[in-house]
Amino acid sequence: MATEFIQGRGAQANVSNIFFKQHYSRDIVEGIDEWEEDKPQTQFTIVHPKSFVNKVDSPDVGMEYSANPYQGCEHGCIYCYARNSHQYWGYSAGLDFETKIMVKANSVKLFREFITRKSWTGTPISLSGNTDCYQPLERKFELTRGILKTASQYGQPISIITKNSLILRDADIISEMSNRNLCMVFISINSLTEDTRLKLEPRTVTAKQRLHVIESLSKLGVPVGIMCAPVIPGLTDHEIPKVLKAAANAGAKWAGYTTVRLNGEIGQIFEDWLHKAYPDRANKIWHSIQSCHHGKVNDSEFGNRMKGTGKQAQMIKDSFRMHCKRNKLNVEDFEFDCSHFLKNGDQQLKLF
Repeated sequence: MATEFIQGRGAQANVSNIFFKQHYSRDIVEGIDEWEEDKPQTQFTIVHPKSFVNKVDSPDVGMEYSANPYQGCEHGCIYCYARNSHQYWGYSAGLDFETKIMVKANSVKLFREFITRKSWTGTPISLSGNTDCYQPLERKFELTRGILKTASQYGQPISIITKNSLILRDADIISEMSNRNLCMVFISINSLTEDTRLKLEPRTVTAKQRLHVIESLSKLGVPVGIMCAPVIPGLTDHEIPKVLKAAANAGAKWAGYTTVRLNGEIGQIFEDWLHKAYPDRANKIWHSIQSCHHGKVNDSEFGNRMKGTGKQAQMIKDSFRMHCKRNKLNVEDFEFDCSHFLKNGDQQLKLF
């Protein structure tokens, strides 16, 4: 592991890929062999997957189908559960996840093919179920914009979760879809403290900019909510009241949360980061996380894994509920209007 904190990155090193029998490490600094720089640059690879939209089988994630135009995410959020999936591609869940991004160049084509299947009935699809669809490379490739254009054309309902203000670039499409109840947006904010964000989510936009996104979309009539996630006990849990209040004041109507869970290799990555980012209270934060998962840092049991269990998890739950009520969040329900969905060929018929 790296000995000094790498500014601008979440993970502080690469961890071994669990699918590899062998791995390499830097054991002797004075060795004559060259070694990669401690501040790796972001690289991207163009890929052409065979499928794009995925069925979500987990019963507690709030979505039936997801689609992700990018594998890996430059935002570098240290807690991101998607890190583990990077290992399937032969990379590390550590620095590789945020520096070696795969761009699914045929995303728009595959999306169109999926929603025009005879068996498809227009079930809502979530963008960013794994990695952020508005991460920095989206500015160059515009895959998310292409997907939204296609969704709008066919009346396909879409939900989006992001922590990047780049979403405002597509406000024209999103607002038009919202007029037909075809789009809902959630902005992720778990802290209003800039120093915390810089360490926790190093390449994301500031909380102030995210609140601006909520306000801007709300004024356009877009239904917007906030994901106060993940709540990290001992680090961000005390910010729940002010995060929810700020989001509600900006125009958010709904709110959700999860308690951090460090499954797979993320536990090792997070613990290393924690001792470098917050050496004075690393153990306290670590034990607070454990108190929410039966003494571990991860609980895979459906129904408990997202919110945690125990006294501290209950305190987080009670605080969240109370401040949602105070700020009149989650008062009304939102339903997509799937009646707008048009199967392949029906678009032309509607013109007559």
